[in-house]
Amino acid sequence: MTDTLHTRERTDEELRELAERAGRELEDASALDVLTWATETFGSRFCVTSSMEDAVVAHLASRVLPGVDVVFLDTGYHFEETIGTRDAVEAVMDVNLITLTPRQSVAEQDAEYGPKLHDRNPDLCCALRKVAPLQEGLTGYTAWATGLRRDESPTRAKTPVVGWDAKRRKVKVAPIARWTQDDVDAYVAEHGVLTNPLLMDGYASVGCAPCTRRVREGEDARAGRWAGRGKTECGLHG
Repeated sequence: MTDTLHTRERTDEELRELAERAGRELEDASALDVLTWATETFGSRFCVTSSMEDAVVAHLASRVLPGVDVVFLDTGYHFEETIGTRDAVEAVMDVNLITLTPRQSVAEQDAEYGPKLHDRNPDLCCALRKVAPLQEGLTGYTAWATGLRRDESPTRAKTPVVGWDAKRRKVKVAPIARWTQDDVDAYVAEHGVLTNPLLMDGYASVGCAPCTRRVREGEDARAGRWAGRGKTECGLHG
């Protein structure tokens, strides 16, 4: 496995070139092969992030690197089912679950910005409760993995399996980028992977409770997020 000290000494340009080369070379590789490359290259400076919509990427990574760090953002606005999924993942999977929280509680944010900031300025709410905590939480890592898939929405259609996250200056890995929902369902069924109960209740994508609704027939998986607000991403991925 690559020495993590050597990993830290790589320049941003070297990491960017490494990521872009890996993205080309691993485009047709399996999710497990992509994760094997990531763990062998970055060791303990690699983590998985999970929204606890499902635990597919966490499960895949745990097969390659038992005890892998799995980072979860607790925004203070999650559905009870999402917190329950997180707790179940921590209890039954071979991962090191790390929960990140914003610097302000919901009550403290309400006191400074007024209540229901998510309705009035969802971009600022996401910046405070998602983007900033993740930025801080990823400080000790050189690479991070997400569950992004190209079929989820037009904004994610060009997601590379390995790319350079210029905003955070880190290598970003999307091992299931080429998977479809059918692939996810098949993996969940084969391995008994934990999924958020809301996925069985009309939710195709699960975010914060105030900004997530069930999807309607014919809508893409992300249509239930920030519906009617002209917003499709929280800022974590672009």
